[in-house]
Amino acid sequence: MPPPLETDTASALDPPNSFNHAQALQACARGDHQALQRIYQHESRYLLGVALRIVRQRQQAEDVLHDAFMNIWTKSASFDAAAGSGRGWIYSVVRNQALNAVRSNVREVSVDEETAEAVDAQSAMAVHRDTLDAFELNANMGKLNDCLQRLEPVRRNCILYAYVDGCSHREIAERTQTPLGTVKAWIKRSMGTLRECMA
Repeated sequence: MPPPLETDTASALDPPNSFNHAQALQACARGDHQALQRIYQHESRYLLGVALRIVRQRQQAEDVLHDAFMNIWTKSASFDAAAGSGRGWIYSVVRNQALNAVRSNVREVSVDEETAEAVDAQSAMAVHRDTLDAFELNANMGKLNDCLQRLEPVRRNCILYAYVDGCSHREIAERTQTPLGTVKAWIKRSMGTLRECMA
C-alpha cells in the first residue's frame, strides 16, 4: 500500500505539458511511491472536479479520489501506453470509480427512471471519452467527436449539457427553453444513435 498522499501541492511543479504521465504510471508499477505523489500533485485538483461533477457531494468526491488513487497504484501495471495516453488512463480510473459510487448509491436508494438512465448513459460516455481535459470536448475525441457532429445541433447540445456540464434534464429544459419530456426523448434517442455510431 502506498504512503498517505500529501494534500499540500508542490509550489514549483514542472509545466503541465512537460509532465510525463505514462512514465509516472510505469514508475508506480515498479513500486515508486514518489511517482504516485507526483501524479497526485499534478492532477488531484482536476480529478477532484471530475469526481465532484459525477457524485455531486464534496465528501463523497474526496472519498472517490482516495479510492481512485489506490486503484491507480495497484493497477498501474495494467496501463498500456500503446492503447492511450497516461493522463487519459488516470482520468478514466477516477471517472469509473465515481460512476461505481453513483451506481452503489442507486442500488441503495430507490430512484426514478431518469436518474438510472443518466447513470447508464454517463457510463457509456465515459467508456469512449479519453480527453486531455475532462471538461473539454475537442478534436482529440476522435470517433466520439465525429459521432456527436452527426447529431442535430440542438440534440448534440443536450448531450453535452448532460454529460459534460453535468446538467439534469430539468436544467437542460430550462437552458434550451424546451419541454422536459422533449429533452428526455432527445437525450434517450441521441444516446442510442451515439452507441450505434461508436459500435
